[in-house]
Amino acid sequence: MKITELLSNNTILLNIEGNQKEETIDQLVAVLYNAGKISDKADFKAAILKREEQSTTGIGDGIAIPHAKTKAVKEAAIVFGKSASGVDYESLDGKPSHLFFMIAAPEGANNTHLEALARLSGMLMKAEVRYELLKATSAEEVLETINRFDKEEKQEQKVSDKKNLIVAVTGCPTGIAHTYMAADSLKAKAAEMGVDIKVETNGSGGAKNVLTKEEIDNAVAVVIAADINVEMERFKGKHVIQAAVAEGIRRPEQLINRALKQDAPIYSGNSGQSEKASDQKGSRTGFYKHLMNGVSNMLPFVVGGGILIAISFMFGYNSANPDDPTYNPIAAVIKAIGGDNAFALIVPVLAGFIALSIADRPGFAPGMVGGMMAAHGGAGFLGGLIAGFLAGYVVLLLKKVFAGLPRSLEGIKSILIYPLFGIAITGFLMHYVVNNPVAWINKEIADWLTGLGTGNAVLLGVVLGLMMSFDMGGPINKAAYVFGTGLLASGVYEPMAAIMAAGMVPPLAIAIATTIFKNKFSDQDRDAGKACYVMGLSFITEGAIPFAAADPLRVIPSVMAGSAIAGALSMAFGIGLRAPHGGIFVVPLVENGALKYALAILIGSVVSSLLIGFLKKPVK
Repeated sequence: MKITELLSNNTILLNIEGNQKEETIDQLVAVLYNAGKISDKADFKAAILKREEQSTTGIGDGIAIPHAKTKAVKEAAIVFGKSASGVDYESLDGKPSHLFFMIAAPEGANNTHLEALARLSGMLMKAEVRYELLKATSAEEVLETINRFDKEEKQEQKVSDKKNLIVAVTGCPTGIAHTYMAADSLKAKAAEMGVDIKVETNGSGGAKNVLTKEEIDNAVAVVIAADINVEMERFKGKHVIQAAVAEGIRRPEQLINRALKQDAPIYSGNSGQSEKASDQKGSRTGFYKHLMNGVSNMLPFVVGGGILIAISFMFGYNSANPDDPTYNPIAAVIKAIGGDNAFALIVPVLAGFIALSIADRPGFAPGMVGGMMAAHGGAGFLGGLIAGFLAGYVVLLLKKVFAGLPRSLEGIKSILIYPLFGIAITGFLMHYVVNNPVAWINKEIADWLTGLGTGNAVLLGVVLGLMMSFDMGGPINKAAYVFGTGLLASGVYEPMAAIMAAGMVPPLAIAIATTIFKNKFSDQDRDAGKACYVMGLSFITEGAIPFAAADPLRVIPSVMAGSAIAGALSMAFGIGLRAPHGGIFVVPLVENGALKYALAILIGSVVSSLLIGFLKKPVK
């Protein structure tokens, strides 16, 4: 597709009025709207401004390329605007902008559109193009200039056999303009300096010109000029220079010189930290990166939903039940928002974003569906972990299987092939391979607990404590909880007390650990840890899931130990509890000593927090 198929006479504005950024954006948006290219001016402008908040699209040299991809765009289009006096567009070089290319891309923009936009971005790096556009006095002259320089790029040759090779990756949030401008800037400067370079672009159409293992191995260094997450594990053992995508556009020579001098630490794969190549034992792997992508996106649902559930208990621990005398409709709504909705999304979001990290956007839908099946099929958050990795690697396999399709069918892969086959294959595997065995295991555990009964009270407390904190809201946790609630109907109240005490320990232990051992947690973790105080006191064990999922080998055994102690002490003290939920709100209702019950919870929480603090490594 030629660029002039996206840019036409009625999307060219040669006399931008005023010198302020927002009024310029308003004029360009109005041109698109009047040309019938967008359906909603306000929505499209909001998308443009949101992109500007991430980083200015005033790239310098008098150019600004505001752009957005949104459903408000009817068809892909470009509007060209020119200001003779210049506009204060907050450009990277601090100078006024004179040439504007506002890019409007629909959410389903196909590869031909994206390739044309990429060529435009690269074209504007040429001084002669900018000069001719500045002196153009008519729309025809603008179109003629664009047509003359709009040439299909030749496929790049492999450069793995070159000496002094530099490899690079570029990417920006929308993947439309800056990605390709940074790539072209690096390639142009490298050619000028006589340096061999290969640049991978991570645009909205997917990764192009992907670096091979051989090229990475032979490179003297790696340049990452990106404002998005880039797959970094492949660069372990290489000198990696990391910079914003704008640096790739504005300062390519500086980045290339740093690469040639290897002026950067060796990337170790350890959570983004670099160290000497000889000290790479125990560094994080791609598995950890994918896991953290799921956990970090799941965290807001856990915190927000958990605190809402806790707030509902303030009206009474059973106030959401219409059949209870303490029923309050506001409490019921609050609990429904937090429990029935926010908490219902925890496992699907975890799985969806793990799959997204592995297979990019095509993996998201299969991951979400797999996670939903895990949640409804009794597999819990552990099943969600399986679903996320399963969906991600299924889609990666599909990408290889369908790699040979004709280019004319390229556009249907992400909107038809990957969702259809990805969801279907992941769904069948979850249904027949994952969920059924986990459901069977869950039943066996429940039957074993029932057989154990109350014959050995302390041992039962230990077992229930271990189960409550092993998967924190998953099938094993639920088996213990159902066992306790079932005994309530039989007039046996001690196991329910032990279950609730043990279930309160994991989030409380996390909260205490993040408060005491600050150097073992990131700023985000410490903030989330504060919310765990509320969730722990409210018997919302799921509050600890993000921390357990992020570091299962240290966190899960630690909280299991404390929960086992809390459960054993509760049973040893002979404490009974008739309420099946409520946390601290029902402690005054316990039988045989509220203070002893609180002591059991406190001791278990402190033991777990100390174990977590001692076992976790400091955050660098």
